[in-house]
Amino acid sequence: MGTSHTPPNQPKRRYAPRLPPEQRRAQVLDAAFAVLHRLELPELSMEAVAQEAGVGKPVLYTVFKTRAELVAALLERERERGLDQVVAAFPTDLIGSDPVVAASATVEAFVGMALENPTRWRLILATPGGAPSEYREALRNSRSIILDHAEMLVRMGLALEPRWADVDSSLLANSLLTVAEMLGRLAVSDPGHYPRERLQGFPRTLVRLVMGVPPGE
Repeated sequence: MGTSHTPPNQPKRRYAPRLPPEQRRAQVLDAAFAVLHRLELPELSMEAVAQEAGVGKPVLYTVFKTRAELVAALLERERERGLDQVVAAFPTDLIGSDPVVAASATVEAFVGMALENPTRWRLILATPGGAPSEYREALRNSRSIILDHAEMLVRMGLALEPRWADVDSSLLANSLLTVAEMLGRLAVSDPGHYPRERLQGFPRTLVRLVMGVPPGE
């Protein structure tokens, strides 16, 4: 007669259901992202991710062999999603629009993205000191893409207003993007001091000041 060697009070090992590799990868990345709602990136551990995903650490290591590999994949996924969000927010045609309203609305939309998904935008706007160099380079490339879209929007707006013909479109686009980044960074890093109601509406005021639009126009 056989005897069991498992102590009666020892917890049973968890066995995760089998998933195709891509589904498992997405599950693990989603779990890591959820952990970062509560922790900063340097505090992210493989154990915390495995627990959040409801799998054992051996399952986790079949997808990502190291923590560095997991972090790199998560940062890249969120960077791509953030870039898609921003590009989709740019208007494609300003005909019949108020350029000041269009420019400020685009900045406001950017700040709204940060407020709605602070975890993603904290990773993008407050780049962790330990982020891989490849990620930092990818962020710079993404910013260049966004800046190109911003400059195209500014040029369209300036063409509709002859009184702004002498405005440097490149410098203005860079200024607007810098302001958007600054407001987004404040939204995700210090929401208690910079709540939504404080940030909303500020882009329009700033754009009007920069463009020399008198109050009431």
